[in-house]
Amino acid sequence: MAVSRTWYTADLHLGHPGILKSQPVTRPFPSVEEIDATIVERINERVGRGDLVYILGDFTLSRNTAYVEHLFHAIDCRKALVLGNHDLDRHGRIKDIIANLPWTIPPVAALEIRDEPSRYQVWLSHYAHRTWPAGHHGSYHLFGHSQGALPPFGRSRDVGIDCPDTGFGPMLFADLVETMP
Repeated sequence: MAVSRTWYTADLHLGHPGILKSQPVTRPFPSVEEIDATIVERINERVGRGDLVYILGDFTLSRNTAYVEHLFHAIDCRKALVLGNHDLDRHGRIKDIIANLPWTIPPVAALEIRDEPSRYQVWLSHYAHRTWPAGHHGSYHLFGHSQGALPPFGRSRDVGIDCPDTGFGPMLFADLVETMP
């Protein structure tokens, strides 16, 4: 199945009760289950089955394998994970609950891609970089981790669902670029 469109998001924090306290403005929900259901719904509203969503870190903090598998499969598209700090155990290894999911592309620490249809080179990382591969040659950098606290810098920006302009879901490259200085 060919990828129709490519989408970008970060910091889903599925199954993370602490997100209710740390992000009360962007996640004003009474329960983690309600946040998780809303995230899945927003993704599925925008993204087609043949589309690919790059999740730039922090997919889940849940330890409930059945719950995580349910959410993963409820997101009805192809999925790739660029690892974030919460996707790793205390030894820096990918948590089994994440590694065992059937990702379209195996999880990686960072990834350089060519966005279609723009044909721009894009550096994907959970963390914001001041410089990145081919940044001085016109490439872009998309990241997460900061929950919308870092403003766009040059050709880089946070794509996390807590950013005010993401509408709590993934965005296309063309829409993200419009917000960059």
